[in-house]
Amino acid sequence: MKFHILSGLVAQVLSVSAGTIIWDGRFNDFTSSADLNKWSWGNQVGPYQYYIHGSSAVSAYVNLSPSYKNPADAGSKQGAKITLDNTAYWNGQNMRRTELIPQTTAAINKGKVYYHFSLMRKDVNAPATTREHQIAFFESHFTELKSGWLSGAPGISDTLLRWCVGGQTKWSVEWEADVWHNVAYEIDFTANTVGFWHSTGSAPLTRKVAPVSASTSSNGADWHVGVLELPRSGYPDSDEDYYWSGVYIETGDITTSVAGPGLAPVDPPASSSVVPVPSSTRAPVSSTTLATSTTKAQSSTTSSAAPVSTTPSGCTASQWSQCDGNNFTGCKSCAAPYTCKYINDWYSQCV
Repeated sequence: MKFHILSGLVAQVLSVSAGTIIWDGRFNDFTSSADLNKWSWGNQVGPYQYYIHGSSAVSAYVNLSPSYKNPADAGSKQGAKITLDNTAYWNGQNMRRTELIPQTTAAINKGKVYYHFSLMRKDVNAPATTREHQIAFFESHFTELKSGWLSGAPGISDTLLRWCVGGQTKWSVEWEADVWHNVAYEIDFTANTVGFWHSTGSAPLTRKVAPVSASTSSNGADWHVGVLELPRSGYPDSDEDYYWSGVYIETGDITTSVAGPGLAPVDPPASSSVVPVPSSTRAPVSSTTLATSTTKAQSSTTSSAAPVSTTPSGCTASQWSQCDGNNFTGCKSCAAPYTCKYINDWYSQCV
């Protein structure tokens, strides 16, 4: 009996020991989502930049509650429900989107780091399976989750949740309701690789995909915690809710416990009942160029030592891609027949 107790404690310690949080987005310091309104370009406070959303009040797009978090996530006081509704169009675009971006000067784009979050959906206001959704993505889309029908793919709908690198599916699973998917992107910005860790419920994270080569491009202010939905003619909007928990970035050894660094799981680890879909049965990944989103590099008013980079030579941006803006270092020429349209000082887009 003592042996079993000791073994359990050892296993718990091994699953909890981990690295150091360098950015914490777990909403623990928020009274409500209205706290997101304290951030602005002139008052860059709090853990998140909040500017990619529709025209309604913040509560139309982001809401917080203890009932929205993964019950096994002991490190979070509450989770977030991020919503797309019929007003969730930003800056006149035809893509619905609600996204939060880390507000930090931490080196979240240097060396090897782990981007953690948990994601869940319900049957009520479920994400449409007939449209492509880009979830927890970077500006260059070098890695992201996707759900729904991929733009340009055959068929009408797709029920998978996918992890993609450079637009190519590396892992997928049926996205069932009320199942928490715990994720960590293992990103090595020095080696230009990205790996994938995953579990469900309260089970510890395990590596599902070993690091693969990727164009790990990030200025440290372009990871989007939320969702961008690509438009599709003939399919009307419906409200969609995405539940988030345990959002943080760490360096050092990965935290495999869903509870968070230094904490014991609330529930005993349970094996996942969700089975990844073999690659032979997956729907083809579209070769259509993915729409990108806006970013905002760190303001010169907050950092006088911002890294300097040059625009890639000879490159062109595709339709919907960003093509200019303050501190933007990507492709500034649009592929024919598209032109670079000014949206605001921080963002222009190929249309």
